[in-house]
Amino acid sequence: MFKSLLRPSLALRSTSPANYSRSLQTKQHSLPAAYYRGGTSRAVFFKQNDLPSDRKDWAPIFRSVIGSPDPYGRQLDGLGGGLSSLSKVCVVGPSTHRDADVDYTFVSLGIKNSDVDYSSNCGNMSSAVGPFAFDSKLFSSDVSDSASVRIHNTNTGKIIHSSFPVVDGEAASSGQFAIDGVAGTAARVQLDFINPAGSVTGQLLPTGNVVDVFDGVTATCIDVGNPCVFVQARGLGVEGNLTPDEITAHPDLLSRLNSIRRQAGVKMGIAEELEMVPGSVPKICIVATPSTDARDVEQAQTPAKVDLLARALSVGQPHKAVPITVALALAAAARVAGSTVDGVVMKDQVDSAGITIGHASGNLMVGAQFGADGALTSATVFRTARRLFEGRIFWKNDA
Repeated sequence: MFKSLLRPSLALRSTSPANYSRSLQTKQHSLPAAYYRGGTSRAVFFKQNDLPSDRKDWAPIFRSVIGSPDPYGRQLDGLGGGLSSLSKVCVVGPSTHRDADVDYTFVSLGIKNSDVDYSSNCGNMSSAVGPFAFDSKLFSSDVSDSASVRIHNTNTGKIIHSSFPVVDGEAASSGQFAIDGVAGTAARVQLDFINPAGSVTGQLLPTGNVVDVFDGVTATCIDVGNPCVFVQARGLGVEGNLTPDEITAHPDLLSRLNSIRRQAGVKMGIAEELEMVPGSVPKICIVATPSTDARDVEQAQTPAKVDLLARALSVGQPHKAVPITVALALAAAARVAGSTVDGVVMKDQVDSAGITIGHASGNLMVGAQFGADGALTSATVFRTARRLFEGRIFWKNDA
């Protein structure tokens, strides 16, 4: 009875394979891959030798794997999650640097657009590179209870040393170390960023100035880990302890920050025109002095707990925590006299081992080591990472 209610033409179209387009009949492609959480981010990991030899062929694979571009902003047809911290790919392979065990390339994917961005590193995902390289046997290692991997980040040309515990021949996941923004505890990963200044521009202060003014707002442009721009909350006329939702809901804050960021990117030499400035760098971050007001007390971000407040953006979105590369740059900028960060950081540090940053979901300390000439020689952060799955990942070619 119900079949008689269907129009014959519709019934035929729904059952006849001849009416499907050829692209819908194409078999999916697949490659070996893994999925890791690193710090407060997640990414799909590939071994470089499993990918096409021509890097130009990587972009369509990465877009389909992550689910971009997605006009709905959810990336439901891939492994992205509609946030910049989840729209990422990492590629790890044999080292091309004499001081490293592996090469690591970070890729940031646009969510609603088709951007495939190689212009920067991700400090959070860097914490998963060592465990992935170890578990994948990408380098020779004879260890029992701990491992150390020297990582060459191809985006910046910088070296990162990753150290973590090992259990029964694989990178440990369980442990007692906790990071704000991630539930539970896990094994601690130590990341030492070696000579991180000048990651993209080759200079600590790419504009040649300690401060510049964009749209009437004073900013410090600094390149440590990634190029960053730091503006004070009071210069923008906002509170320094805004939540990510409050930043998004503000009538013009995101557009003002993006305008400042693009102008800074041009002056830093990252691009020649405003429209050519990548979405991922420079990063931009609002900084402020911690206080004893009710919200800072509630967030445990008073002067007794943190040295400064930071609210960062990543690829145009308010970050739920803080990019590790921004944290590295904050630690360096705090030591540059007259910088916008120097102007808000507490002079009596909470911990003499480094700068303690109050971010959108908790606190983070960055240890910074400086040479006799005041140059930043290395910076240390502690994160956690975990393998979530490994196997084959599928993508379809809709080109």
